[in-house]
Amino acid sequence: MQREFAGKQAYLSGLAAEAAVARHYGRDGRRIAAQRWRGRGGEIDLIVRDGEKVIFVEVKSSRSHDRAALALSRRQLWRIQQAGEEFLGHEPRGRATPCRVDLALVDGQGRIEVIENISMM
Repeated sequence: MQREFAGKQAYLSGLAAEAAVARHYGRDGRRIAAQRWRGRGGEIDLIVRDGEKVIFVEVKSSRSHDRAALALSRRQLWRIQQAGEEFLGHEPRGRATPCRVDLALVDGQGRIEVIENISMM
């Protein structure tokens, strides 16, 4: 029962962090194209449009930004890249679409730090 509660709490905390990050990107005039987009390669938390550029955003939350950053594994990044390539396959310019992958970190106080361009596709 305790484990189920902790899992539910982590899930809801993740949703709240994603919503806060979506608002963060939106304040800069960017448009959220998709949330929790799932392709065959994996899931992307947020897909943001900044003009012609597509930004794939992985959201991590923890007590501190450092702890949140440590939660991103190489395998997970690879899956994001695979899913991103699949998403770009549906864009008019395909893989020639300008894009990047950002890591959005949310700490226990709700502060957001975005590390842009963590990996080029």
